[in-house]
Amino acid sequence: MKNRANQILELLTEAKKIEVSSLAEKLGVSQVTVRKDLDALERQGVVLREHGFALLRNTNDISGRLAYHYEAKLKIARRAAELIADGDTLMIENGSCCALLAVELAAQKKELTIITNSAFIANYIRGKADLQVVLLGGIYQQDSQVLVGPMIRQGAENFCVDTFFIGTDGYSPRTGFTNCDQLRAQAVRDMALQAERVIVLTESEKFSRHGIVPLNLKSGIHTVVTDRYVPDSVAASLEAEGTVVITV
Repeated sequence: MKNRANQILELLTEAKKIEVSSLAEKLGVSQVTVRKDLDALERQGVVLREHGFALLRNTNDISGRLAYHYEAKLKIARRAAELIADGDTLMIENGSCCALLAVELAAQKKELTIITNSAFIANYIRGKADLQVVLLGGIYQQDSQVLVGPMIRQGAENFCVDTFFIGTDGYSPRTGFTNCDQLRAQAVRDMALQAERVIVLTESEKFSRHGIVPLNLKSGIHTVVTDRYVPDSVAASLEAEGTVVITV
């Protein structure tokens, strides 16, 4: 199912909307099988179902972004989960790679506490008995389902964690990792002050573009987990700055 689900998401990323019969033909399985796969993806909040059709959610929100490069993001999330031990308390910022990491942690680890400013992530992993989620308060951004503003810093100051996972909208050799939203970037900076190490989760495609707001993390980036297509020049530059680069 997992490999077929990835194929479905890649097809939907290209076409946006596909008939169930067409999906079944492309995948070489029955329409009943495709419907079961789509039901599972709909429960994950990635796709929407219409009569005879499947389509991606709004790509401007995190549910829609989950489908883009889903397989690469899932590999990144699984590798990042290996950096966390049972019983850890950690912070996770908003983003599709971060959301998948939260799911992997909830499935693999025991007695975790996850502190996040992402209402999407808090909802995405709800119902996990062996997991405590602390949702930081703030101004709610509806599309990204993330909380921002000065209350984030006030809330984060109540914690001191070893690890903080963040996403990114892009990278610039001159300014480093970037974001497209000033309030989200500031939330990342405020949360990073309470962490011993900051780990970036991102597909390699993000290294070919940059957002307008540099993250400017004073403590620096400890580790980057990305896919194996990260440019050698970028990996070398990051490593020269003391950043550990892990590829999957």
